[in-house]
Order: sequence, then structure tokens, then C-alpha cells
Amino acid sequence: MADNGYPLEVRNVDNLSVIKKQYQVPRTLQSCHTAIVDGYVIEGHVPIAEVNRLLAERPDVVGLAVAGMPVGSPGMEVPGAQTQPFEVVAFDSAGNTQVYARYGP
Repeated sequence: MADNGYPLEVRNVDNLSVIKKQYQVPRTLQSCHTAIVDGYVIEGHVPIAEVNRLLAERPDVVGLAVAGMPVGSPGMEVPGAQTQPFEVVAFDSAGNTQVYARYGP
């Protein structure tokens, strides 16, 4: 995020599940990182293009998530490894989800 012009305040916490519950991240979409960007939740390895799109479009959602840690997603690049397909999923406060973007072969 910092490499793309977003200021960061890193907070290491002992129990991420409390944070994920507070910010209404559906259990099926939870990953290793949770960020709050201009009021939206960004969960996991969401490509910066989708964060920028979210902030430009400002849809009525809680945030975006990439479940797990798919190879080839931002921060999960592995030299010589084939990129795994993954979806960026938008979610709302009622737990509804929809595919926001698809990546990979």
C-alpha cells in the first residue's frame, strides 16, 4: 500500500478475529491482513487496482477481500510458480458477497 501512495499505520494485534468481527469480514473471506482504507475494509491480498477502483466508485459495501493467500496475488508472487486464479469479492454488512474482479489464468 505504501508503495502506491497510501499512508500506513501498522498495528500488530494478538487476536485478529476480534478485528475481523468488528469490521464485519465474513468468515469465508478472512485472510492474513486487514486494512481500513478511507472507511472501507481491505481483507487479504487485494490488488491495488481494485482498491483504487473501490475508492473511485464508492459502492455501498463494507469492503473487498481475497480469501486465503493465492500464489500470484499481491505480496504472494513466487518466482517460477504459476499464478493461481483468484477472485476479489465485495461484501456488505448483511454478509452478502459478489465477485468484484477476477485474476489469473
